[in-house]
Amino acid sequence: MKKKTYLVLGWILTLLISIIWTYENPEKIKNIKNKLNLYVPKNSFEIPNDNKIKNIFNSNHFKLKFEKIISLDGKTSFILNNSMNKEFNINDVAIYTQEGFRLKTNNSKKLNINKNFTEDYNGGLKTIFFVNNKIYGLTSSLKKNCYYAAIVDLSNGIELFRSACLPENDNPKLDFNGLGSSTIHYDNKVLLSIGTPTYSSNTISNLAQNEYSYFGKILSIEIEDFKKEKLKPKNFSMGHRNPQGLTKINDSVFSLEHGPQGGDELNKVKFGYNYGWPKVSYGTKYFNDEEGKSYLIGHEENGFEEPLFAFVPSIGISALNVCPSKLRNYYKKNCLIGLSLYGNELRPGKSLLIFLLDKNFEKIHSIEKILLEKPLRHFMTNDKNEIFEDSNGDIYLSSDNNGVYRVNFNNFR
Repeated sequence: MKKKTYLVLGWILTLLISIIWTYENPEKIKNIKNKLNLYVPKNSFEIPNDNKIKNIFNSNHFKLKFEKIISLDGKTSFILNNSMNKEFNINDVAIYTQEGFRLKTNNSKKLNINKNFTEDYNGGLKTIFFVNNKIYGLTSSLKKNCYYAAIVDLSNGIELFRSACLPENDNPKLDFNGLGSSTIHYDNKVLLSIGTPTYSSNTISNLAQNEYSYFGKILSIEIEDFKKEKLKPKNFSMGHRNPQGLTKINDSVFSLEHGPQGGDELNKVKFGYNYGWPKVSYGTKYFNDEEGKSYLIGHEENGFEEPLFAFVPSIGISALNVCPSKLRNYYKKNCLIGLSLYGNELRPGKSLLIFLLDKNFEKIHSIEKILLEKPLRHFMTNDKNEIFEDSNGDIYLSSDNNGVYRVNFNNFR
């Protein structure tokens, strides 16, 4: 009798421990489901039934109609529309999620992500890109106790590149939100931004100044190298904290990146240049890190490249692209368009940003910030990360845990 009692008590205790562990480790459970092909996203690609999901916002020069066209629970890593005729068709849209899925109209497909793929510490599929009609992704990955970044052939799940293990891998300061990233095609190369995946680890942040580390860099990969079994990226630039957006106008490359507490940056990225993180920043440290002490502010006098602009306080900067034709034709200036996530109590994010630059891309003449009241993640683009605009001049963008929105520019004055 006692033996049965002990067995029942042992079973109950094991069940309680399992429930508690499952509750406290949701990411690990999701990883197990991913590996066993049991996990599916909460919502696939859905079209809202309510056609009244529209809002009108005012900018200084025009109005914006902001209309939800797709409902989605989760975060995007890319939104693809390769349509050549500019007639928007929902069936042309493919949404890639950070959980490792490709979503099309009312169906989902798990990508061939690498077997070491992990969503620990806000990880996942961070961006995708296309080379010679093949699809690749940047993932956060885990093997045994080694957290690292990998470039994966998403047709077969093979890792073509893996970084060294991140230090302090059992430290809660590890944060793969800081990995970034974005890509562009540039001069027969792919440029890929990779940040320093941490909340406030000095050890990880300092990798941005280590020329032998791939973290905190914009990497350059030859297109021809994708025919090989392994990739060997080179440093295009260094000293980046968390580069979220990457685009180009002609031969000029631009990057948007998160600062720490303050100091989100728009940079003109030049080959071989160093942008200073974590030695210099217009932001400050978080209050749990040296009580919020400031960084050195002067980039140039300390041997680094100054940003074109730094947001103080931060606004949670995200995607970057070239302005659509309606804006370029109206302003008749070099024009970049950006998005922001959450921001903070001092300066809210959730905005669309318009940067107007001089003819040499060395000076910003104007920045307009239009509050759209949603955390904004990605633009819909083609397979070269060039912004998609339809025949009406509308653009499309994603909002975390909300979906995809159409933005219409009208009533210019």
